[in-house]
Amino acid sequence: AQEREHPFNLAFALCNAGVLFNVLRRELSAARDHVEPLIRLSAEEGFPLYQALGSFLRGWFLAGEGQAEEGMAQMHQSLAAFQATGAEIELTRLLAMLAEACAKIGQIEEGLKMLSEALAQVEKGQEHYWEAEIYRLKGELLLMQAKAQAEEEAEVCFRDAEACFRRALDVARHQQAKSWELRATVSLCRLWQKQGKNEKARQIL
Repeated sequence: AQEREHPFNLAFALCNAGVLFNVLRRELSAARDHVEPLIRLSAEEGFPLYQALGSFLRGWFLAGEGQAEEGMAQMHQSLAAFQATGAEIELTRLLAMLAEACAKIGQIEEGLKMLSEALAQVEKGQEHYWEAEIYRLKGELLLMQAKAQAEEEAEVCFRDAEACFRRALDVARHQQAKSWELRATVSLCRLWQKQGKNEKARQIL
């Protein structure tokens, strides 16, 4: 894209590189190398969609570096700017990322709300490429929620979380998405390990 001097293709490439390093590989320093140029280029060329996505990614890595509240504020602002363009594709991913950031600062209910919106978007738009991770994140937030519950309510959260991890596994396997399958498996194994099901966890892993 740089060699062809095509600004829109370059914005597309920078955005996807930012997602790869920032969200999938969790290499935050490498992500910044793509996200900051994306924001500058989009502002210069008048690409509001990519400017919003770039700002959202910057908010994500701010949250990942411990600046959770600042990062969350930027993510919310960027999500509003993204939706103002009329775009819906990618919304499932953005909502899932926002839910994970909510979890970092203990906003469990807000995170679960975001994931419910994401799953509704999955059904509405048939955008399934982030579906397994949405279910996995829902399971993780339910486990966090269980810590504040009485024993009986906590058991319900544990069962629901396991169901979410299994659903994430089913989706990932159906899609032959090995990375999502591994993430879901690790989450399920951690739950089983806490329940004393070590051998069962080892076998599935």
